[in-house]
Amino acid sequence: MTCSPSMWMPKWEGGQYEGDEHMRVETLQLAKELGADYIEFELKVASDLKGELRMNHHSGSKIIVSCYVNSMASLEEDLNHLVASMQTTGADIIKLVTNVTTITEIPRIFHLLSRCQVPLIAYSEGERGLISQLLCRKFGGFLVYGSIKGNSDPGLPTLDGLIQAYKVDNVNADTKIFGLISKPVGHSKGPLLHNPTFRHVNYNGIYVPMFVDDLRDFFSVYSSAEYAGFSVGFPYKEAIIGFCDEVHPLAQAISAVNTIIRRPRDGKLIGYNTDCEASITAIEDALKEQGCTNGEASFSSPLAEKLFVLAGAGGAGRALAFGAKSRGARVLIFDIDFDRAKSLACAVSGEARPFEDIVNFQPSKGAILANATPLGMHPNTDRIPVSEATLAEYQLVFDSVYTPRKTRLLKDAEAAGAIIVGGVEMFLRQAIGQFNLFTGGEAPEELMRKIIYAKF
Repeated sequence: MTCSPSMWMPKWEGGQYEGDEHMRVETLQLAKELGADYIEFELKVASDLKGELRMNHHSGSKIIVSCYVNSMASLEEDLNHLVASMQTTGADIIKLVTNVTTITEIPRIFHLLSRCQVPLIAYSEGERGLISQLLCRKFGGFLVYGSIKGNSDPGLPTLDGLIQAYKVDNVNADTKIFGLISKPVGHSKGPLLHNPTFRHVNYNGIYVPMFVDDLRDFFSVYSSAEYAGFSVGFPYKEAIIGFCDEVHPLAQAISAVNTIIRRPRDGKLIGYNTDCEASITAIEDALKEQGCTNGEASFSSPLAEKLFVLAGAGGAGRALAFGAKSRGARVLIFDIDFDRAKSLACAVSGEARPFEDIVNFQPSKGAILANATPLGMHPNTDRIPVSEATLAEYQLVFDSVYTPRKTRLLKDAEAAGAIIVGGVEMFLRQAIGQFNLFTGGEAPEELMRKIIYAKF
């Protein structure tokens, strides 16, 4: 693992350095003379210095010769010629950097890593290219680059993340890959939770964010057994059902999948939903902790016969609606897509109304409000789906948004006297369900709770 050299890399090679070129090269040569472990020269510079680089090999420093390539297509076409040119400079290690336009191009980078005959560093920058760096050790990459805290490089993961969250030094050819399929993925805390938990139970797996633009293209490329499972985030929880070979009955009823496992014996993709029980049990437990029960029917859910007001009829909203129905609640749904709201209402024997009506909606005293929209998510943290004046009528307010941990909706609801349940608790519970499916074992729940509440 090494720090990003971009501050010393010239602008013409995609770096940040805009100073005197002669001084820059002299500084790199001095670092070599002083015995730095690795020195990186761009191919153009290394070609000009190749006589000196070959003569000074006794210094003990390893020479990395790098080249930025515009596209994967040109990289594959010219690879042999490019590698040969870079080796003539006296390079000990070759570094190739590109910028993919879609995550489906990245397996071609992994292919280069696995078949190159010389030590190779190859990756793509940017959010869509992140897994090329996180997984490169699995496919034979020589080094992983990271940016230093306080001097972040938008194209690279941080060193802290590589060391603490991903532990990339532990990744090897046998490591199973689990990924979050979403768009965007930058907000996810999944890697901060799943990776330490994998290590705690000695499971050789890594959980990575996957910025996916097209599900069909993604699954046609990421089809091998090493991609063992996936979490599914916004906006794909409903559409992804069409790419599952089998769907668990609960997920089928909800028409939303948030977890996929590749069954080892036949490679088939099996879809599950862990959101439903995660969200509803979080709400139920919060009510029970406050002594809110349904009279003498202690076996009954505290949600029975309550009005359950739901904002959002997407994947998370569907999970909440079906969970509320299963507990005997009366479900009222508001969604920006009124047809979608009506379809969900029909499925749970509920009622649908246009989304704009929720602002002025006056609930019956003691109702439950659940936000399953992105409203309030970072960076638009000042938005809430309902009128602040109506919050005092709700007994409990649930928000599926977990960045920030306490959204404005939750703050306003708490100030109005409502019980509040944040998205962090739902996130934790659904992740516990996912972990059990990923590993086939029992998740260490207390450890996961400790990790997640320390990270939010």
